[in-house]
Amino acid sequence: MNTRTRVLTGTALAVVLGAGTFGAVSASATPAKKDEAKNNFTTSTHLTVDAATRAAQAALQAAEKENQKVTVAVVDRNGNTIVTLRGDGAGPQSYESAQRKAYTAVSWNAPTSVLAGRLAQTPNLKDIPGTLFLAGAAPVQAGGAPVAGIGVAGAPSGDLDEKFAKAGVEALGK
Repeated sequence: MNTRTRVLTGTALAVVLGAGTFGAVSASATPAKKDEAKNNFTTSTHLTVDAATRAAQAALQAAEKENQKVTVAVVDRNGNTIVTLRGDGAGPQSYESAQRKAYTAVSWNAPTSVLAGRLAQTPNLKDIPGTLFLAGAAPVQAGGAPVAGIGVAGAPSGDLDEKFAKAGVEALGK
């Protein structure tokens, strides 16, 4: 490279580096006002993996005490699965059913037995993707707001499934 090319290259490099540094300084030089930042964020409560596992195990144990072969799913507030336990001998359909029931319970902050009753007035609720309006799930609440859902599937009735799901919710209160 000749002298002129080196000088031009060096100058261009200095300009680029200077612009990047100036932009970084400019971006951090004006912090958001405290009140503005506060209005842009919310605080939410999440169930830990340990708590979700404890709840799922309690639900599964409640089912096993009654000789029921079930699957238990615990989902977070957004319907993402935290943990799923498939009990020995649980049917293949129970895995997805437990997850969908848990998602339905947390989405509407109500046990799915209650929600299943609402289908009479609004039958198109069942068309919402990912939901399952059958008894067998209960929401987990913190301060009255839903933070998780526990779904159980595989027992001969939704009432039993929901009883086991509620045992999982109760285990979180201990």
